[in-house]
Amino acid sequence: MRSSNLASSQGAADRLGIEMAAETIGEVIAASDIVHICTPNGQHVVQALEALNAGCHVICEKPLATSVEEARMVAGMVDAAGLIGAVPFVYRYHPMVRRARRIVADGQVGDVLTIDGSYLQDWLSNESDTNWRADLALGGSSRAFADIGSHLCDLLEFVTGSRIRAVVARTRTVFPTRNGERVQNEDVVAVLAEMGDGALATLLVSQLAPGRKNGLVLELHGTRRSMRFEQENPEQLWLGAADGSQLLMRDPQAAGDRGLSLLPPGHPMGYQDAFNAFVADVYAATRGESPDGMPTFADGARAAVLTEAVLASAQSGAWVEVANA
Repeated sequence: MRSSNLASSQGAADRLGIEMAAETIGEVIAASDIVHICTPNGQHVVQALEALNAGCHVICEKPLATSVEEARMVAGMVDAAGLIGAVPFVYRYHPMVRRARRIVADGQVGDVLTIDGSYLQDWLSNESDTNWRADLALGGSSRAFADIGSHLCDLLEFVTGSRIRAVVARTRTVFPTRNGERVQNEDVVAVLAEMGDGALATLLVSQLAPGRKNGLVLELHGTRRSMRFEQENPEQLWLGAADGSQLLMRDPQAAGDRGLSLLPPGHPMGYQDAFNAFVADVYAATRGESPDGMPTFADGARAAVLTEAVLASAQSGAWVEVANA
């Protein structure tokens, strides 16, 4: 484990029962063939490249990079080296998300017409609230969208099987300073998106929504049914129809969750289970397996492309086409 300094690393290692504390990324690389990068955003690319050059597989927190060019470069290097690179878009691993994906793929929703999505948090609601993510050098040019909007868009594209084709966006930085330090990235983002299949999506992202802790919600409206998933209630999935609605509960006997539903009904599963399943998939991939739905560096590069398009639209006020990669 490496932290901001050796003393911090050792303290964290002691608390977590980790065998080794390191002072440099090189020491971490020398000790393992799989490196987890959980540092501030601005350090991701340099550290990922160092690990990849040493022949290590990499799990890199999102954003994979703070620019499209660097994200594509790192993703391309993973492919060229034959290594595994993964980004923890872990909401894919809720069993009911996999069930939602199957319901859409089976045509039960019909053609998706509209999408309503949001990711709302409140941990930066006050001017005195601050974090390294609000620092342009450490966090990058986007905060709210790159940090949590990327999760929303990944979930949207994963469940629907359709990609965002174009966006028009508005951003707002509510507090120009936080705790006396200048803020140059956004607190709030609103996006109107056109999907590749013609569906229209409205997306709201905020880190200033009092009372909302991790309110990630995705609702689809199709020609046959509507469907709603709420990350804070991950054991259930709402299906709506003109002649009646139903609430589906997680059930290991139900098809579509790819064996992720490990506990009997009534024994709640949640975020940590999703994260554990993601890590297990990555380690399985390093052994030559091909886990379905595992988010890769290509998905991290996709998030960078979407972030760039949203920021460009917010600056120009115009629709921006989203590149495929």
